[in-house]
Amino acid sequence: MLMPFVTVIMPVRNEEAYLAGCLDSLFATDYGLERLEVLVIDGSSTDRTLEILAGYQTRYPCLRLLENPRQLQVAALNLGIQAARGEIIVRMDAHSEYPADYIGRCVTLLLASGADNVGGVLEAAGRTPFGKAVALAVTSPFGAGDAKYRTAVQEAWVDTIFPGVWRKTTLQRLGGFQAAWEVNEDYELNYRLRRSGGKILLSPAIRCRYYVREGIGALARQYFRYGHWKVKTLVAHPDSLRWRQLAAPLLVLGLAVSALTAWWLPVLGALPPALYLLAALAASAAKGLRWLPVLPVVYLTLHLSWGIGFFSGIFKWGLPRLTLQHVRNAVRAIRS
Repeated sequence: MLMPFVTVIMPVRNEEAYLAGCLDSLFATDYGLERLEVLVIDGSSTDRTLEILAGYQTRYPCLRLLENPRQLQVAALNLGIQAARGEIIVRMDAHSEYPADYIGRCVTLLLASGADNVGGVLEAAGRTPFGKAVALAVTSPFGAGDAKYRTAVQEAWVDTIFPGVWRKTTLQRLGGFQAAWEVNEDYELNYRLRRSGGKILLSPAIRCRYYVREGIGALARQYFRYGHWKVKTLVAHPDSLRWRQLAAPLLVLGLAVSALTAWWLPVLGALPPALYLLAALAASAAKGLRWLPVLPVVYLTLHLSWGIGFFSGIFKWGLPRLTLQHVRNAVRAIRS
């Protein structure tokens, strides 16, 4: 059977440290390059990204470079969708590496399952000791909650996946990614897909390796942005709430209340930080005693950055109009 023509879309900006590894893994695909085009959409890179791409273009005619003057990831994705010649669109991230069967497994699952978006498990990886600690944190329940695309062990219908594989007609029907979302654009699109009757299937047989942020500052900025832009999604779509999205804001709120009450109720004020510290130490020890010096710091960075970003988002976009039913649905999703 002749497999469908596939377009890979890959937003990049200043990815010299990861791009060659990503492209090497991509072009080692067993899908067949004659049935593939690769669109790399560059957001005005100032490092060696364009030089690296030029070298690959001489070897792989299916690789095309598009310019993204807005420099936003969501703009790059929409440019890629518009330019795509493929029947199926595979989103890839330059911070990742993909096994040879990745595209084939995704396409086969999409065609056979009746799903509208398919994907697999992100295997987080780090290149430094700190990065390896981050990789452990973001794939643990304490660090990532119930995000199935990080922890799944069996095939399941889910609320979101990353990066994603769709028929081009599906993305066109949805109007592509919402241009107003600088972050969280994948979750917002998946929400609209599900609201329109679409289904999202995750298979743990599909896997890719994602390289995490290697510095505490970069990690904090990343998770601050995640929390900040999650508020915009919840303001627009309050019924997209999942319980894990409230955990970090509640932690920040609890620590703030603790700080305010510590001077007149010291025992009560010390309780929230003490409980969090114990939980972080237990989660870290479960990964191995050698991680105890660094993993609690990583967990705290993830949770505080996300939670503070969430409150920053409230100042920008206002409070999401959450009802008791939204909260009940979020809790019910834990059991499903």
